[in-house]
Amino acid sequence: MFKKAVEARSHQRLSGADRKKLKRSLKNKFPRASESDIDSLLPAKVEIAVAKFQNRVHVYGVEGGFPIFFDIDGRGTDIFPTVYALWKVPDLLPSFMLKGGEVSRYIIGGADLMFPGISIPAEGLPSFIAGEAWAVKVPGNPAPIAVGTTTMSSTEAVKAGLRGKALKIMHYYHDLLWESVECPYVPNAGFFEDVVFEDPTLSSLQVSDSYSGANDSSNDQQNGISDKENGQSVDIADVLSEPSSASVAQTNSGNEIAEEIAEHVDDLKVTDDGSADQSIGEDQHPLSTEDVDTLLEKCLLQALHTTVKDKDLPMPGSTLWSNHVLPCRPSGITLDIKKSSYKKLSKWLQAKSSTGLITVKEDKYKKESILLSVNRKHPDYSSFKPEKRQVEKTDQTGVPTVSESRSLKMLEVVEVYKPSVHVNPILASVGADTGKLYSASEATDIVFTYVEKENLVKQTDKSIVVLDPILCDALFKGAIKKGTMYPTEIHKRDLGAAFVNRMQAHHVVTRGSESVVRKGGLKTIQIMTERRQGNKKVTKLSGLETFLVDPEALASELQKKFACSTTVAELPGKKGHEVVVQGGVIDDLAKHMIEQYGIPKRFIEVLDKTRR
Repeated sequence: MFKKAVEARSHQRLSGADRKKLKRSLKNKFPRASESDIDSLLPAKVEIAVAKFQNRVHVYGVEGGFPIFFDIDGRGTDIFPTVYALWKVPDLLPSFMLKGGEVSRYIIGGADLMFPGISIPAEGLPSFIAGEAWAVKVPGNPAPIAVGTTTMSSTEAVKAGLRGKALKIMHYYHDLLWESVECPYVPNAGFFEDVVFEDPTLSSLQVSDSYSGANDSSNDQQNGISDKENGQSVDIADVLSEPSSASVAQTNSGNEIAEEIAEHVDDLKVTDDGSADQSIGEDQHPLSTEDVDTLLEKCLLQALHTTVKDKDLPMPGSTLWSNHVLPCRPSGITLDIKKSSYKKLSKWLQAKSSTGLITVKEDKYKKESILLSVNRKHPDYSSFKPEKRQVEKTDQTGVPTVSESRSLKMLEVVEVYKPSVHVNPILASVGADTGKLYSASEATDIVFTYVEKENLVKQTDKSIVVLDPILCDALFKGAIKKGTMYPTEIHKRDLGAAFVNRMQAHHVVTRGSESVVRKGGLKTIQIMTERRQGNKKVTKLSGLETFLVDPEALASELQKKFACSTTVAELPGKKGHEVVVQGGVIDDLAKHMIEQYGIPKRFIEVLDKTRR
């Protein structure tokens, strides 16, 4: 982000009121940070300075010290910590761990972070949403090297096969914002005058001009290519922990900067953690073809034992590879099918199918191998003992904390299902509670448990379930017209959805510690703008109670945000209240409810009567 020179419009010290406002914004933006963490970054008895630039970027720093935070729009909504702030409080943001040091050189060269460059834990990708601030770390070092925003949610990332851009880097170690830390604030002398900011309208071509090869480095990072410079591998895995006294001279060539950083790696080491050295050693000794084949076999068996369930079959080969096989590889090891003797995923799956371990069919339309079934009585499957990855699990103990801290403010809506008289016999047969609420996956597990118990899988086609009288009534009784024959079998991929559709839909709405169960579909929040006497516009907001939003508190908040009068009134003839805001703020109000209260966009209905 910090690439094009923009002159600072003004420099000033924060007043007491602005200082308190900044702290409130930081607490809302970074729920992981404690009161002591914020105080350590913004000490009480130290003056805080802000540099305001013409492109509306604000940079906050301790007077006579370092830049601590930067706000890209100057409104306090998109505020980020600098790398120096993350060194002081490493857990201020959740972080992605890089696969190794060879990836870090692209990050500190200005490239965005791609999903293939991230070390994915065995239990899967941590949960995150699009536009969320995350830091970047290298193995064996707790100090982050960059900060950015996620380009998509974790759910979208898994659907995309963990491909593409994961993090848009906003600031990184030794960019031009970092270089400004060696220029302490002097009143009226220009703090951060060396800071340059990227124009938001820059194209990708212009960005690549500021750092030659940035786009190529992104592709290299995605493909796992390790470049070499002067005959030696450039590895910056151990970079960072304390600011070095040796400064790196600012230059127009990004390659020269990367070379100078690489020369100062030894001066910047602050940890003797053996994990980084181990990762480096593994990168220096690539696996042979036989080793890759053996590792593929081990990862496949590990996945078949731990994550691949019969109810998920049939499964595309690409899904098996990205979501099941790759997460089972040992930590620090890169698994590439092209380096095996099979060269292609389809050939490898066909080879395993010929041994009888799995059954695979080629999809002629998608030109992809489909996993149909797993022979769990195969000697290779029976003799294999799956590993318990305790070490990787302990490394991810902080991940649930991110979700928990975020849930204190944001909304969580979960769709659950209550058993009906149609499905109760199935639940009673497997010993499940008929009075409990179940998620869709839990309900699907129940019906597949019944299928396994009654041995209803068709022997000639493992993807088909034969319907016995109990299961047939549960799925179709009352739904089939009179005179129509009841089906005798159903495909596995349709069984779960058909079973869930026979249950009663409910929604669990949770905000912080408050939770409520609502029957049926959720009513939307309605935002409507209309004209009143004198051609004045008012915006009405109703349906807040459904999502546990206090109308009185929201009205007070909107009064300050939009600098207008607000009122709360009961809905005539209905339960609930509506908030009336003076002025036509329908678009801004909808955006506010999405960003500040986490209301999903699909639950907001907007109607502007003034545009007719």
